[in-house]
Amino acid sequence: MKTQKVWFITGASRGFGLEISKAVLASGDKLVATVRKDPETLAEQFNNDPNLFVVPLDVTNEDQAREAAAKAVEHFGHIDVLVNNAGFGLLSAVEEATAQEVKRNYETNVFGLLNVSRAILPYMRKERKGHVINISSVGGLSAYFGWGVYGSTKFAVEGLTEAMALELAPLGIHATVVAPGFFRTNFLDESSLTRTSNEIGDYHETVGNMRAFATEANYKQPGDPEKLAQAFIKLAAAEKPPVHLPLGSDTLQRFREKTAAFEKEIEEWYDVVVGTDHDDVKQSK
Repeated sequence: MKTQKVWFITGASRGFGLEISKAVLASGDKLVATVRKDPETLAEQFNNDPNLFVVPLDVTNEDQAREAAAKAVEHFGHIDVLVNNAGFGLLSAVEEATAQEVKRNYETNVFGLLNVSRAILPYMRKERKGHVINISSVGGLSAYFGWGVYGSTKFAVEGLTEAMALELAPLGIHATVVAPGFFRTNFLDESSLTRTSNEIGDYHETVGNMRAFATEANYKQPGDPEKLAQAFIKLAAAEKPPVHLPLGSDTLQRFREKTAAFEKEIEEWYDVVVGTDHDDVKQSK
């Protein structure tokens, strides 16, 4: 018989969070779903499934994160899988974004993830098992104009997860960072995407075109959210899950293009790259 896992998913009311929640409950696992408001609405959407426990949580509030984690463990006994999904996009040239817009993006996408991780990990360490799954983005693997600030939050998630994987492995806990490409969710809607109010004309051909593309591409993205959700089910069931899991052919293509360009630059600048070593280091090689 399949052993029931207990999942803890942030931002479960829409987008990836909702799709993954559906897949988790359909698989027979238990779910702690967090939402910023109206937990009753989500519970009703799933017909008050006994395997579902909905908890209010604003991930930017660390005290609330600790409280949500404690309630989850009190309700289901433990937490096996943490999915740090809560976040939102910021469409803006790097220069256009105000300090407040940048701060707000980081408070949710990075500091919120850290708040929840710090709240959940003590319970996983006690059990000496668990799996932390952090959601990044193709923009966390390779930059796009118009997504510099948002992408930088996801670059941070990539780096944090790599370190967590190293630190948690001896404790029996896995860490994976998932980098989805463009999926057909509400990410490009106003509910998930902030467009900076400041627009600089000099960026019209780059960021301006990206703004137009974001409007045109909404709900026409190549990725299937239901298939993404099933990928999460497979990931959580894996005995040896990967540290990095890019999802979508567009993500894979973008990453391969970046690494190829990086290798080319290294070849062109090889003498400069290795020419900065101390002479005694060079002699010892």
